[in-house]
Amino acid sequence: MSQSVAGSCLCGAVAYRIRSPYRGFQYCHCSRCRKRTGSSHVANIFVPVDQFEWERGEDKVKRFELPEAKYWSTAFCTECGSAVPWLTKNGKSMVVGAGGLDEDPGERPKLSVFYGSRAPWYVHVSDLEMHETLPGR
Repeated sequence: MSQSVAGSCLCGAVAYRIRSPYRGFQYCHCSRCRKRTGSSHVANIFVPVDQFEWERGEDKVKRFELPEAKYWSTAFCTECGSAVPWLTKNGKSMVVGAGGLDEDPGERPKLSVFYGSRAPWYVHVSDLEMHETLPGR
């Protein structure tokens, strides 16, 4: 059964919808994805083009392509800078950062790719102290 899930940027200028089933859901630890997010990894969902729809703000999306990258690109909202979905170079899938979704996508990541090139400071989340909110100082 197909599930429709909403996503948006931080300021709300850009909104989109994805429908399952997805082509994949994975974490990527490569240096490009780390720089794109400013984090230890990105959580990407690959959505067939015909299962993706811009609801608003497509005109607010700016795309950046790294010339030497065969597959990698990025896109962001020109109002708030949030990462937003981008079309793969072969035109078959949208790459949707799971952090931009407003609802549960109904699936969980199945792979962690480029783990061998993870940041040297990376510590697996299960090895960290856990808090439900910001702890008191």
